[in-house]
Amino acid sequence: MVAGSIAEDVAMAVPAELLWKGAFSPDASTVQKAFAGMVDAVEFDGDGGPGSLVPMKFSPGAMGEATLLKSRLVARDHGARVISWDEMVVEGGAAATQLRSQAVRVKVVPAGEGACVAKVTVEYKRLDGAVLSPEDQAKLVKGYVGLVKKAEANLAAGPGEFA
Repeated sequence: MVAGSIAEDVAMAVPAELLWKGAFSPDASTVQKAFAGMVDAVEFDGDGGPGSLVPMKFSPGAMGEATLLKSRLVARDHGARVISWDEMVVEGGAAATQLRSQAVRVKVVPAGEGACVAKVTVEYKRLDGAVLSPEDQAKLVKGYVGLVKKAEANLAAGPGEFA
C-alpha cells in the first residue's frame, strides 16, 4: 500500500497527558475545541473508538484549499499515547488530486516537565504509484503538524478546559 512515508517529530510546549486528552480524545467536542481556529466541525460516526469514521471540516483557508478530512480510526492506545487513522481522504487542495490513500500515526512522548514530542508519521500512496517530491512531502506533513501545533496553542491557552 505504501509508496512513501514521512516522519516528523514536533516539539510541544504542553505536557504529553494534556495533548493526549485534548487533541486525541474519544469525545468529538473536545477534539473540536483543541483544534479550534483550524477546524469548524468534528464528528465521530461510531463510539470514538477503533472503526469510527471521523469527518473533520476545516475552517475556510486554514488548510489552504483543503476543506474536509475524512478518516477511519484504526487504533487508540491510551497507555502508549498512540493513535492511528487510515482510509484518509482529503477534499480540496493538492493532496486530493495526487493521493490514492494515506494513513497517519501520532505517538505522544513526554519530553520533560510541561513538554512533549508528537511523533507524526504519514504513509501515502499516489494515484500514479510514484513517491511525492520532497516539496510535496513537506506540504503534506505540514498540514498534520499545523493541526498539532494549533492544538498546542489552544491547550496552552486554556489547559483547565481539557483536564
